Amino acid sequence: MKLYHVFSFFLTFISFHDSFCSLDIIKYDVYSGPNIGIFTSVNDKFVFIPNGFAKTKAENLAHYLQTEYLMTPVANTRLLGILMVLNNHGILLPKTSYPQEIANIRKCTDLNVKILDTKYNALGNLICVNDKGGIISPIIEKEYIKEIEDVLDIEVIQKKVAGYHQVGAVMEANNLGGVIHPEADEEDIKNFSNVLGV
Repeated sequence: MKLYHVFSFFLTFISFHDSFCSLDIIKYDVYSGPNIGIFTSVNDKFVFIPNGFAKTKAENLAHYLQTEYLMTPVANTRLLGILMVLNNHGILLPKTSYPQEIANIRKCTDLNVKILDTKYNALGNLICVNDKGGIISPIIEKEYIKEIEDVLDIEVIQKKVAGYHQVGAVMEANNLGGVIHPEADEEDIKNFSNVLGV
């Protein structure tokens, strides 16, 4: 299975300033390519960047996003966006994560960090969350739903998006809105909007 993240087609950052919603738009590359969503993950406080990323680029990226940056591998890879799920309450990591990675993320953040012991490791491709709710792929075993809700402090539903199990790869949301696969059903969009509170 090919692992793509919804924002891997090109890189444009939009940051919101104050309550006036003025936009700054910059173009950026990661490892000389446009696949930011594969390699990074972000919430309101942190941008998680893989090891090997140039320090000046990390500082610039954190500045644009108005966050701190944290360099870390996940599962000894650079694929942070594919492997991790986070909001402003917690972080879910795959069971292939190394103990020193988990310890570093816990030490550097005040977030609830938990290993999700499911057989799937591409959690970022299978889960879409914000601070209000989440959409979880139906292939994630039901026994993990309560754990996901507890770690991220949200309520979730399990549902495909436009027929795809890779919910996190075809949908992205924050606390203000979201983007979804163009073939998503209107009734599903309304349901997802209610769950995510956007």
